[in-house]
Amino acid sequence: MSGTRAGLEVRLEVPGRVQASFDAAPGAVVAVIGPNGAGKSSLVRALAGLAPASGHARLDGADLLDLPARERGVGLVFQGQLLFPHLTALDNVAFGPRARGVPRSEADAEARTWLDRLGVGDLADRRPRRLSGGQAQRVAIARALATHPRLLLLDEPLTGLDVRVAMALRIELGRHLASYDGVTLLVTHHAIDALTLADLVVVLDRGRVAQVGTPAEVSQRPRTEHVARLVGLNVVRHGEELVSFTPRAVNVSLEQPVGSPRLRWRGAVADVSPHGDAVRLLVTADPDLIADVTPAAATELGLAPGREVWLSVKATSVRRYAASAGAPADGPPTAPST
Repeated sequence: MSGTRAGLEVRLEVPGRVQASFDAAPGAVVAVIGPNGAGKSSLVRALAGLAPASGHARLDGADLLDLPARERGVGLVFQGQLLFPHLTALDNVAFGPRARGVPRSEADAEARTWLDRLGVGDLADRRPRRLSGGQAQRVAIARALATHPRLLLLDEPLTGLDVRVAMALRIELGRHLASYDGVTLLVTHHAIDALTLADLVVVLDRGRVAQVGTPAEVSQRPRTEHVARLVGLNVVRHGEELVSFTPRAVNVSLEQPVGSPRLRWRGAVADVSPHGDAVRLLVTADPDLIADVTPAAATELGLAPGREVWLSVKATSVRRYAASAGAPADGPPTAPST
């Protein structure tokens, strides 16, 4: 198709749910992050053909929105696995190739290869009810990849798993995505997924794209409070400028700070919790902020939910950058080929 680019070009709208615009090159992993209700799952469902959408979503030049779901060449993994309960792990993975006319023996061989790659080859004869959550999710990922999709949609694939299981699966998934030449869209609530697996991060907020950039750009210069929390920063808007700073840069006192010019806020402690060797406070202010103090300071100041406090940050401890999340003049940022 002359004049069309390979990869994924998204300019779509799910009415009342989400508007999204971004590009991704072949082999790229795009992490989609944002608070609950931001439109992440609506975007995935639209690309998969499970929700009506307008605009276009061109995959290697072909508009997915013009095709029925079964003809889109998309692999899909949801949080809940959704394996066929009456089929073995092998048959679950082989189902896609068989449905596309691949002979049974060839489809089964392909399925065994993928199960082995995901570390669950010895569980090929088990049905889903005899698999742990991590094992079932590995089978679900193998099933999605066995059809050799050009677009892999992963909707919270690691949510709900034990921390150690999720870490092992994250490493395994990263290994496979590094050699996958299609486009991957990964919806996640975890900063570590976006920072370690993705080439491009798309931040959704209230159904709109609030920021698009590399993991480093988004983590160092977050443009929404949600992303700032994910990467462990505070972010405050001052007119056309955003100011970000770490929780450790925040001074907590019971009296209004005096002396050198500072950024300062007054608020009430909403939550107190351990955080490594510190105590992390969530303070309801304008906006809400997080601060890390020593256990000794927390005891001395009597920091507990409801306690009124002053927060201040030295001007030398903040990073300032433009509030606009505008894309380059020639279009949205593009995920690089990997």
